[in-house]
Amino acid sequence: MGDLKGTLDTLIKRLYGEDTVTRFRPHHFPFTEPSCEVDIQCFECGGKGCRVCKGEGWIEILGAGMVHPKVLENCGIDSSVYSGYAFGVGLERITMRRFDISDLRLVYENDVRFLNQF
Repeated sequence: MGDLKGTLDTLIKRLYGEDTVTRFRPHHFPFTEPSCEVDIQCFECGGKGCRVCKGEGWIEILGAGMVHPKVLENCGIDSSVYSGYAFGVGLERITMRRFDISDLRLVYENDVRFLNQF
């Protein structure tokens, strides 16, 4: 997954800045193997732990992995010739950072007074 890590590191640094610290953790997703979750060091506290990161110092930003060969085969693609990787970025996490929202729950409460500012 070396190419995947490099690609995702580049994407995250473009979204959040060149000084963003990332962490890759193993995880299970049903259509990729191996799979991982990618965290960024909390942009609010710099990893010390705060309300934004729930005291952990890290914010989960996306999931990723190599496409499982059976998925390719079920799509009529020869997995001995082709491979690929997939990833999904949480749009709400990008929005949170872009608009400096300190509590993600505000986005889901659907309070028009909050949402109208965007």
